Amino acid sequence: MSPWVWVVLTVLIAANALYVAAEFGAVGVRRSRVRRMSEDGHWLARRLLPHVEDPSAIDRYVGVSQIGITLSSLAAGAYAQATLTLALAPLLARLFALADLAALSLSSLIVLLTLTAVQLVLGELVPKALALQYPTETALATILPMQWSLVIFRPAIAFLNGGAWLLLRAFGAREHAHRHLHSPEELDLLIAESRDGGLLEPEEQERLRRALHLGTRLVRDLMVPRERMTTLEVSASWDEVLRTVLASPFSRLPVYRGSPDRIVGTLRVKDLVDRYATEGGPVGLARLIRPVVHLLDDLPADRALTLLRERRTHSAIVANASGRTVGLLTIQDLLRELLGGAP
Repeated sequence: MSPWVWVVLTVLIAANALYVAAEFGAVGVRRSRVRRMSEDGHWLARRLLPHVEDPSAIDRYVGVSQIGITLSSLAAGAYAQATLTLALAPLLARLFALADLAALSLSSLIVLLTLTAVQLVLGELVPKALALQYPTETALATILPMQWSLVIFRPAIAFLNGGAWLLLRAFGAREHAHRHLHSPEELDLLIAESRDGGLLEPEEQERLRRALHLGTRLVRDLMVPRERMTTLEVSASWDEVLRTVLASPFSRLPVYRGSPDRIVGTLRVKDLVDRYATEGGPVGLARLIRPVVHLLDDLPADRALTLLRERRTHSAIVANASGRTVGLLTIQDLLRELLGGAP
């Protein structure tokens, strides 16, 4: 068998890998970094930037990648069947004493399975993994062949995109352009780059970083644990209420009925003082307590902040999955996490 057969198959698989890498690299690259590299004089970044800044340009870029992947895969399969299958069939016929048609069918199956495995690993999985891990480097490395492909496949892209748009319209769907989606880690890098570029002060960068990662913290990570809570029984005497309030550093105290696991509300020290000053004597605790919000301890902190704002409340009782009270969460706890204040 001529060595050119292996050369052609290698080139076709490499072309498939190039288009896969180009697609994932272009979609995953950070535009801010490409723009910055372009401004710094990087000539490949200058070529890449127009293709990743405009959503319609990204669509064309991805479309060309898909055409390249399809054509290289089909060409590799057809070429392998026309060369390797015919070369392998006589060997199988002699080795297993098969009829010509059976040997040809078995040879075609072996070549198909082998080529599919090689194509999947070398032409799909490996370039995809590299592009996801190094999107900027991959996008820059593939921009030149992609620009040539954009010129060659321009008529096909116009036809295929138009056909896809008509089908979407027929099904009542809207056409959506490819967008750059960033993980929290990538957004963290963007914030750091803005600080390095002088757009953010270090304190602002730290606050944005904390806000970005607030969703990764759980309520149980930020709450005041149960053993540190100061609580009151709803039927406590006036003297007991005063002693507890004076000894506590907190401005809001949870109130329970029967057991600390049955929190029925919260007492604002300000309400207690105002009512005492107005009425001039002891006040029943049941008349002063306010409703309390209950949260699960595995709720993300950003969701907890949203719930507290929606309910217009300052604090919430935290319970575990079995309903047992495990702590108290306040707005100050969330702001402390956001602003980095002292505990």
